[in-house]
Amino acid sequence: MERPRRNRSSSAIRALLAESDLLPRHLIAPLFVKEGEGHEPITSLPGISRFSIDLAVEEARRLFQKGIQAVDLFPVIPLEKKDPQGSEALRKGNLLLRTVDAIRNRVPDMCVMVDVALDPYTSHGHDGLLDAHHRILNDATVERLAEMSVLAAEAGAHVVAPSDMMDGRVKEIRKALDQSNFTDVSILSYAAKYASAFYGPFRDALGSQLQFGDKKSYQLDPANRREALRESLLDQAEGADMLLIKPALPYLDVIAEVKKHTVLPVGAYHVSGEYAMVMAAAQNGWIDGPKALYESLISIRRAGADFIVTYAAEQVMDYVLKSHD
Repeated sequence: MERPRRNRSSSAIRALLAESDLLPRHLIAPLFVKEGEGHEPITSLPGISRFSIDLAVEEARRLFQKGIQAVDLFPVIPLEKKDPQGSEALRKGNLLLRTVDAIRNRVPDMCVMVDVALDPYTSHGHDGLLDAHHRILNDATVERLAEMSVLAAEAGAHVVAPSDMMDGRVKEIRKALDQSNFTDVSILSYAAKYASAFYGPFRDALGSQLQFGDKKSYQLDPANRREALRESLLDQAEGADMLLIKPALPYLDVIAEVKKHTVLPVGAYHVSGEYAMVMAAAQNGWIDGPKALYESLISIRRAGADFIVTYAAEQVMDYVLKSHD
């Protein structure tokens, strides 16, 4: 008789034979930064806040001391600074660029990543420039994304992360970075970003709600897997250094499929809706929040993700450390 339970008979044996692990080095923490002073709790993302630049620096320092070595920055742009062209994105000394500079100077060993997309800056909430009929202008948008990437590199970003899903943007960003002598700045491409219902709390946190239409002409159809592989391999060919799948849990099969076919590191974004659902259930006493978050993240690692962008980074690491005490 086969007795596979022998391999689960004690905590020591279970730890010895664990097929996947989850360590602080696998996690990237998103940080929302705002103008002014202080912090603002985000109702739809319990435990997450928008930080002024000085407090974002302190948050980055605190996370680094816990072993989380990368942050991804998202700027909250005031309405009065938004316009249809997203002009604020190209202003030297804008909120995002000042935050990059501050973290690089005060937490020098932290890996600083920046989101590269127009939706925080546009008054309509789309990720691209639009024509008179509200159609996305792909190539004009790509030019702007390349300019944004060079500005981020000048401010000190280690990694630029285009999240827009425009065609050809990785190639143009790589070209622009290299021509500006930023050959060491990496591109983390949102290679397969789906038109998902799980982004709601993020758009609330960023204040980037759509004013019309949807993003289905540039984000991927949730029904498709081969399309995600095609997008990922195109980004690899265009010069991406890392690939990202977003969201994570509804697309574990996509993570596994892309991982099988690429030579690049593959990450996943455990998005706001995935996090908020667990937190809401935990607040109602229906589930154990930290355990559920750990189970969520270890499943993403099991599917093949080399790293995970997640709002649960600190909570999960606290849970892992506590469970090993």
